[in-house]
Amino acid sequence: MSERKSIKTTISQAVDYWSKRIDECGLSVDWAEAHTHCWRCGCERNLERCHIIPDSQGGEDAPRNIVLLCKRCHADGPNVTDPEIMWDWIKAYSVPFYDTFWSILGMKEYQFIYKTSYAKDLADILAAANLEADDQVLGEIKEIIHEEMGKAGVHFGHPYLNTATMAGINRIVLKTLAEKYNVEFPTKREETLPTTPWWIQC
Repeated sequence: MSERKSIKTTISQAVDYWSKRIDECGLSVDWAEAHTHCWRCGCERNLERCHIIPDSQGGEDAPRNIVLLCKRCHADGPNVTDPEIMWDWIKAYSVPFYDTFWSILGMKEYQFIYKTSYAKDLADILAAANLEADDQVLGEIKEIIHEEMGKAGVHFGHPYLNTATMAGINRIVLKTLAEKYNVEFPTKREETLPTTPWWIQC
């Protein structure tokens, strides 16, 4: 098996090339921070130079064939020979604020598992406890999140909390709040999201 050649295209060359061709409005990153933030998730990470058309499929080592992704997003990226697919994928996941991407995916996972949104469950708990989402309550929620994130584990070889773990932390936060304020949880409600799994919804 031949050893893979190291990529010669630099991070700066990739940013310089794409910043003149792609509008940052559709991305999770501003071009000013594109040297340090992943172009898919927008988190500040060590960046990997990722081939748009894979090296194994004849993709060249040139700025037009390189995007900058964190290790986690690089592993998730499409491995196909149509360069449009990479940009479709990156743009589809754009978020408006840095460092929110994985939390948002955790909320989406929560919604998929529990057939209701985290925000709706939180609103129900606060309404039942006759509370508002003021600074004190939001501070309590942050403390619980911080504590639970410290207790949560990671899978071997993955130095991050995956989306299922983030969804679980969200659920624990709500359970803890409900218990603190002596509120029944989960709240019974008639409306639910569709029960058809997302992978077969059209």
